[in-house]
Amino acid sequence: MRAVVQRVTRAGVVVDGTEVGAIGPGLVVLLGVTHDDTPELADRLAAKVHSLRILRGETSLADGAGSALVVSQFTLYGDTRKGRRPSWTAAAPGPVAEPIYERFCDELRRRGTTVSTGVFGAEMAVSLVGDGPVTLVLDL
Repeated sequence: MRAVVQRVTRAGVVVDGTEVGAIGPGLVVLLGVTHDDTPELADRLAAKVHSLRILRGETSLADGAGSALVVSQFTLYGDTRKGRRPSWTAAAPGPVAEPIYERFCDELRRRGTTVSTGVFGAEMAVSLVGDGPVTLVLDL
C-alpha cells in the first residue's frame, strides 16, 4: 500500500463537473493499492496518517487539526523503468483495491477524522492549495 500525503489549506475533487468532496485545512491522501495489500494493512496505514504530526503547530488529524481528502490513485504503482509507457501491473484491480481503499477511509473515520473522498475508478479533477509545502510518500 502506498500513499502520497500532502498538507493543504484546502482541496477538492470534481467528477463530471460536480464537486464530490472538499476539505479546508488538512491532508490530501492519494492512495494506491497493490495485489497483496490487506484490510489490516489499510488499518495500519490509516493509523499512521491519522497520527502524523505534520499539520500546523506539529499537530495531527488525531488532534482534530484538520480533515482528510482521500483519492484512489492506482497510478502510484506505475512502473516506468522500461519504454515510454508505464506498466500498471503492480496496481491491484478495482475489485481488489476498492474494498481496501474503503477500509482505509472507514478506519480514518473510526478514529474521528472527517473524511471526504473522490469516486473510486472515476476520472477526477483534484485541486489543492499546498501548505508548507509538506509532502510525504508512505509505503507499507
